[in-house]
Amino acid sequence: MGITKTEIYTDEQNKLASLLKVLAHPARIAILQYIIDQKACICNDLVDELGLAQATISQHLKELKSIGIIQGSIEGKSVCYCIEEKAWKQFQNEFNTFFNQDVKINQCC
Repeated sequence: MGITKTEIYTDEQNKLASLLKVLAHPARIAILQYIIDQKACICNDLVDELGLAQATISQHLKELKSIGIIQGSIEGKSVCYCIEEKAWKQFQNEFNTFFNQDVKINQCC
């Protein structure tokens, strides 16, 4: 696979692609849904809920934290994760802007 020439794309295109890349894993979607439903959670909760290894969950959490969509706070020996509301709203806005574009219907397709 070749190198992506990110410099030929706009900042918005690169950012949206990066966000979608991180979110493009079903385990990460499941993690986000669980955190949303619980309002917060601890990594071990996710291990019990999703049936994945703790190391796997930790790697997925790291990826989600890298785009700022979740944040973690230390509670004793555990880290409690929650949705970072400002980032969530920003991503929501960016996705909506992308998907709300008018599509021109072409008769040849």
